[in-house]
Amino acid sequence: MYSHGSCDQTIVHLNFIKDLHEIDKDEIYSFITSYNELGGKILITQDAVPEDSEKDALHIGIAAAQGADYLLTWNFKHINNAEMKSAKAKVVESCGLVCPQICSPEELGGTSND
Repeated sequence: MYSHGSCDQTIVHLNFIKDLHEIDKDEIYSFITSYNELGGKILITQDAVPEDSEKDALHIGIAAAQGADYLLTWNFKHINNAEMKSAKAKVVESCGLVCPQICSPEELGGTSND
């Protein structure tokens, strides 16, 4: 069972990777572990991601922290779920981040000039 996380704690951990260019595998493991414990909890405790989907919460959080414009996925159950996209965006934005546009590669599609 998860306790409620703090957006302040999450921002500290997300900012840890935001401006990094090169990190070693121990640092990445440490960050992922910390994020999974803190940041992932917020998406889960706010019911934006199911409790048993920590990896999905991590996927969304890292994409937001990195400033990704899009998060491409075929995971329609927990990530690219039309009924839950707005909930995910609200939670991410409550932590001071911009939620990437979540879509499948087919939905991204490109422009008519491609």
